[in-house]
Amino acid sequence: MPPTRSHIRHAVAAHLERRPAGREALEDLLTALDAGADPADPAGSADPSCPAEAAGPAALAGHITCSAVVVDRHRRVLYVRDRPGGSLLLPGGRVGPDDRTLLAAALRAVHEQAGIPPAALCRTAAYLDVPVDIAVDTAEAGPTGGEPACRHYDFRMVFHLAEETGDVAPRPEGVPGAEWLPFDEVGPPALRAGLLESGLDGRAEPVNASALIHDGAGRYLLHLRDHIPDIWEPGAWALLGGGREPQDTSLEDTVRRELREEAGLQPSALEPFAVEHATGTDGTTVPVQIFAARWNGDPGALTLTEGVMLAWHGLRTLPRLRLSPSTLALIRRHAAEHGPGHGQEYTAEPVPEPVRAGSGSAPVPHVVGVHLYLERNGEVLLGLRHPDSAYAGSTHHFLAGHCEQESAVSCLVREAQEEAGLVIDPADVDLVHLVHVRDRPGAPPRMQLVFRARRWHGEPRLREPDRCVSWNWWPLDALPEPIVPYARAALEGIRAGRPYTELGWNDRGSAR
Repeated sequence: MPPTRSHIRHAVAAHLERRPAGREALEDLLTALDAGADPADPAGSADPSCPAEAAGPAALAGHITCSAVVVDRHRRVLYVRDRPGGSLLLPGGRVGPDDRTLLAAALRAVHEQAGIPPAALCRTAAYLDVPVDIAVDTAEAGPTGGEPACRHYDFRMVFHLAEETGDVAPRPEGVPGAEWLPFDEVGPPALRAGLLESGLDGRAEPVNASALIHDGAGRYLLHLRDHIPDIWEPGAWALLGGGREPQDTSLEDTVRRELREEAGLQPSALEPFAVEHATGTDGTTVPVQIFAARWNGDPGALTLTEGVMLAWHGLRTLPRLRLSPSTLALIRRHAAEHGPGHGQEYTAEPVPEPVRAGSGSAPVPHVVGVHLYLERNGEVLLGLRHPDSAYAGSTHHFLAGHCEQESAVSCLVREAQEEAGLVIDPADVDLVHLVHVRDRPGAPPRMQLVFRARRWHGEPRLREPDRCVSWNWWPLDALPEPIVPYARAALEGIRAGRPYTELGWNDRGSAR
């Protein structure tokens, strides 16, 4: 299926954070996306060349295309000719029905038009999945008036070559020629300016980070991943970790965030160990920075939010697991360099028990969540989470999110806009309840802040259908089932006028 509206909306918003001067040119696209238009879906138009005839108020007289900006180590960009003697163009074209993301559409174009397979490319640390440029081009109406004007929004996605190569030759059945142009010769002025300012040098660098966690006694902590399609290494044992996100200031920040989010794990020290080259779900080469850390706790006491299980494995059992060859080689290398048995299974003295949360021996960081309480005519707004959600799938919950590098109220305002299209003034927000919750012993404690908005603008809309499948108003005395337990506790506390609730700290929850 083509990219979702929320995926496109996120790409536009991330691009405008870098280049806010382009907002006016993209205002029609943003308005159409907010109104429900799907410019990446060819089925949304009677005219497959341009969805200008889509019915309804959400119609957008235009469509989305994607181009690949392939940068080599000489700071040059790949162009192809559409025909012998024709113009030089970026490899690109319409989003296809099987292009799940904007990056996938650009990858397909550069493979078809220049013969470069996805495995020969990698994403850039500077842009990840954010376009370096979004060009807007308006095709004039046909001379007879039968063909309406059509606007093209071209998302230009950046890639580096995974390895340095010579001149790129197109496939025999492909386009007639390909050339590399220096940044200062790139044609579109906006793209040229973006590249010259970007600092891109064509060198592949890690954009993912993983943790090789060992106990100092010959065991390694591995994560059994879900056996579902379209995820990295489905059904295999792997290292914990994930991709860099815009708020991460370093790859160490990335791996620490992933460890917290996936398992509530917070090792005291992480040391860079190696760079592994893996294959991403889109077929590109992904350089992964591997950090090593020592930890000796009980995996069963961790809160796993993704995958099936965490378990310790020794070197003798690793070959019997479904494990990527590169990960197996990585662990063996670490054991050979750092284990007293020089790569052989060994037995060490028992390691001390880890410090448990609540012992008072060490500070324990808390996860901070923000939640929106909206009440109208005695009813409260709740969303039904998508069945595939990592947390509380097919369960009702507040509109909510985790604080990033921002204040709690700023986070609430942002999440309300991103998830449901609601506009809230921070001055209209009050804290009405706090739930201090621990899901189970050993799980990371969480501070769940619930804010009431006295006023807001707009009606709740599904802005992220891959996360939430519906928004509904529910009577306070007839809440839906199932509902997240701490959300129910917060609602009961608000009705009773209590400011604070504790859950999971003893056999019974307590209210204050």
